[in-house]
Amino acid sequence: MGSQINKIWFDELASSAPTPGGGGASAMAGAAGAALGLMVSNLTVGKKKYAAVEDEIRSCMDKLEVLKNDMLGLIEADAEGFAPLAAAYSLPSSTDEEKAEKEKIMASALKEACQVPLAIMEKGAEILDIVEILSVKGSVMAVSDAGVAAQFTRTAVLGASMNVYINTKTMKDRTLAEEYNEKADRLNAYTSEKADEIFKKIEEALKCR
Repeated sequence: MGSQINKIWFDELASSAPTPGGGGASAMAGAAGAALGLMVSNLTVGKKKYAAVEDEIRSCMDKLEVLKNDMLGLIEADAEGFAPLAAAYSLPSSTDEEKAEKEKIMASALKEACQVPLAIMEKGAEILDIVEILSVKGSVMAVSDAGVAAQFTRTAVLGASMNVYINTKTMKDRTLAEEYNEKADRLNAYTSEKADEIFKKIEEALKCR
């Protein structure tokens, strides 16, 4: 995206419009994490010093390109997924029939509204796995960028989890709600631990400890 497109998107994010919101911003952070991973990769391939790991780095690049585009697609998907939920909240509930219909539609909308943030979390975990490889085998000149990639990706996962939790909170189906919550909990714990490990190793390397 060019700078003008970026400005338009961020102006929309800053507005009172319901979308883009935290979900889209989380996906944007994930795309940034993947893009930074690609930057590290591009600064590594073709260098004689890293010839032994070039095939592995190129494999990382292929995966990150797909994940970056997936994250960009999830920005729009998040906005599209919110529309049915917003509409469901506005349904009338004056009669028993209306209440029953609204509850049915709400249940479906809340379930669907969890799918995009969960996808952001899952793809964020995949990105972080690759960034971990790059932080060890990528160009030492770009190791700080690998660290930033890890933190952007952590933000994507933790941010997306907020959208899972806010939707599961109002689900009547508590079994499904807990299933989604537990999945989000696992992904949060996994990515936070891995991002901390990456940060600590890079910090120590940069400070020569």
